[in-house]
Amino acid sequence: MATALKNLSDYTSDHFPDISEKRFGLVVAEWNRAITDTLCQGAYETLLKHGAQPDNIFRNTVPGSFELGLGAQLLAQHEEIDAVICLGVVIKGETRHDEFISHAVAQGLMNVGLKFNKPVIFGVLTTENEAQAWDRAGGQHGNKGVEAAVTAIHMLGF
Repeated sequence: MATALKNLSDYTSDHFPDISEKRFGLVVAEWNRAITDTLCQGAYETLLKHGAQPDNIFRNTVPGSFELGLGAQLLAQHEEIDAVICLGVVIKGETRHDEFISHAVAQGLMNVGLKFNKPVIFGVLTTENEAQAWDRAGGQHGNKGVEAAVTAIHMLGF
């Protein structure tokens, strides 16, 4: 469903598993940092709201969204990490770079999840412009970081 038709922060917590002992890795791109920090805050607060312990949430930064795959892999390889949430922003520019970056990030994160048999969540905004990114980072369409954390929680109960 298109984000314009749904608020990313709307969800039901029915059937959430107990995450009080689960450990989460957050991998956050530094490119577009104001936006990614907002996504990270949404994810972090959502995890706490549903029982995660602050000492069990680890934030790591990578330079940009392209590096999220390796950042996720470096965390996912640790047995004690139960889920990895990757947060970034790819904004379309004058060239087609966004297509290549977005595809590479999606494929990379999927590969990491399959390799380590644990949730690796794609919390990456892929927007036409910065205004759309802000709309999805706590603006009129909610916060993709919240959605990413909820997805991680759901997957841990799978």
